[in-house]
Amino acid sequence: MANKVPELYGSLVFNDKIMRDKLPKDVYKALKKTIDKNTHLELDVANAVAIAMKEWAVENGVTHFTHWFQPLTGFTAEKHDSFISPTEDGQIIMEFSGKELIKGEPDASSFPSGGLRATFEARGYTAWDPTSPAFIKDGTLYIPTAFCSYSGEALDKKTPLLRSMEALSLSATKVLNLLGEKDVTSVSTTVGPEQEYFLIDKEDYKKRKDLIFTGRTLLGAMPPKGQEMEDHYFGALRPRVAAYMHDLDEELWKLGIPAKTKHNEVAPAQHELAPVFDTTNVAVDHNQLTMEMMKKIADNHGFVCLLHEKPFDGINGSGKHNNWSMSTNTGVNLLDPGKTPAENTKFLVFLTAVIKAVDEYADLMRLSVASAGNDHRLGANEAPPAIISIFLGDELNAVLESIEQDKFFTADKAKAMDIGATVLPHFYKDTTDRNRTSPFAFTGNKFEFRSLGSSASVAGPNIVLNTAVAEALDAFYDELKDVAPENLQSAVHELVKKTIIDHKRVIFNGNGYSDEWVAEAEARGLYNLKSTPDALPVFIADKNVELFTKHNVYTKTEVTSRYEILLENYSKTIHIESLTMQDMVNHEFLPALMKYIDEIADSVLKRKQVSEKLPVTAQTKLLETLSDGYEKISELVIKLKADTLTAEETADSLDMAKFYQGTVIADMEALRCVADEMEALLPSDILPYPTYADMLFYV
Repeated sequence: MANKVPELYGSLVFNDKIMRDKLPKDVYKALKKTIDKNTHLELDVANAVAIAMKEWAVENGVTHFTHWFQPLTGFTAEKHDSFISPTEDGQIIMEFSGKELIKGEPDASSFPSGGLRATFEARGYTAWDPTSPAFIKDGTLYIPTAFCSYSGEALDKKTPLLRSMEALSLSATKVLNLLGEKDVTSVSTTVGPEQEYFLIDKEDYKKRKDLIFTGRTLLGAMPPKGQEMEDHYFGALRPRVAAYMHDLDEELWKLGIPAKTKHNEVAPAQHELAPVFDTTNVAVDHNQLTMEMMKKIADNHGFVCLLHEKPFDGINGSGKHNNWSMSTNTGVNLLDPGKTPAENTKFLVFLTAVIKAVDEYADLMRLSVASAGNDHRLGANEAPPAIISIFLGDELNAVLESIEQDKFFTADKAKAMDIGATVLPHFYKDTTDRNRTSPFAFTGNKFEFRSLGSSASVAGPNIVLNTAVAEALDAFYDELKDVAPENLQSAVHELVKKTIIDHKRVIFNGNGYSDEWVAEAEARGLYNLKSTPDALPVFIADKNVELFTKHNVYTKTEVTSRYEILLENYSKTIHIESLTMQDMVNHEFLPALMKYIDEIADSVLKRKQVSEKLPVTAQTKLLETLSDGYEKISELVIKLKADTLTAEETADSLDMAKFYQGTVIADMEALRCVADEMEALLPSDILPYPTYADMLFYV
């Protein structure tokens, strides 16, 4: 297998190697110029590319093509058309034109638009993104595209992402040219999104309405053992799981997705996959494909892959770590500190620009990871807190302190690790530890944004990050552009120093889970937006609308539309969860509980009929406990139904979301608490669906 990986990798991708082989030299050069320098693509070039792309696809058994795009549903979308074109003699030929390559026309009226489109305004367009390579999947040629309305508004996640990447490239290039890096013509952001997920047996999944309709369990008592022994983390892969991961790797490699690392995660039945970093828009496409392939391959192995942020109560949920950096067209990582970070001016400028950006737009960063699912894990002992802060580590912290205090920085010598056994090799340890409680941690030559939810597109957080850093770099450029060359070095030093002083409040290297940090963060003036309804209004705050419109990432109308969509999605999610919980309790759990109550009551009655002297105290107490539980559950489900109706009838969308968050979720938690207590008393053969133990420990 190993010797076949190079041949396998990218075999279903219309990549650079295929383009060099298939395209005429002048067409290849024109296309590469478009990809590398963001220039306009002429139709004659598109026609030549379309012919070559179609020929390659047909050689690989393809009959259809689709414009693959990312609407505001959070999923991907596709409409398939065949290559066939009838001829006069009743035969067909396989055709694909440049016009078909660069433009598609799906119906735009049925996708979320937040008011951008009325139902009768159906026309929408997809436009080819040549920077993300086409690929083959399931006998179809997939062409990554952007999606917009007839009037030009972005109706997807890719368009603003590409805009944000351009904004950062322009701002970063200006600063680098000012610093003497005249050969830099563009800067790209790179991302490597780690993906956590659960695998459970397909047959168990089919018996759980909550998993089917909501992606998470709404009822379920904890088993005797959870994750407290931490014996699943990095443990040996079970054969069935290993077989799944093997097939998943192969399918991802065929699609040119650089899947690198796989292992068991902390919670039972939880796992992680991590790729090598890639250009941001390609990484976003790859992550969407990865989630799709995870589910598809799981089905082949008798599993269901759960990507919800909190599918099981009482154990860790799943996140997605967004490893983000910036690189020049000359191949330099701008967040690589080198051996002497205190003397690396370029690094310090870009590091402090990121610090400034995160401090000034921490509210937007929190918003970018807000969802009903992610609310269950942010701040728990499994994910970073809702408070956005930056972890730099000991060495970088010391570097910034020395700049702030105008002191000379002396780096500690690298220390060799001596573990104590002679046979073990010595190695040099890193200059700083890691901090898993930090939402935004520096990890050597990149920042790891750890707050993302496992099911979400990584586009949103990177749009915010790119745009905020572009704004910080523009401010730096404005400070330095009129400085005389002989004074530039000292001016840069003063700018870095001032930025550290103004924004050091966002730097925190301690325990993000502690109560002390919550109090300290409040004293520092940092945001603590605990829930999605708390976070969403910051999207339409004046300073944030100004940021997006200034850099042409969103129009004001596009910001407002996304705010409305996020509010609507939040309320719909909780509404569906409430209805599902009511259905499960009324039609499955309460009948099972009543059946057991009847069995115990019959047993008590029979014992009394045999002899009044036989003790029935324990059974009587159990009967009372079960009967009391039945009454409480019945009352609580009635309250949940009434409050859900109240929420549904609330006119204002923000008020509706807040009512769902503050009242309906509280009702669901109260109902679950009693139901789980009762579940722990029910025999396994009476419970109408698989338990946590069944799902988590038998895969």
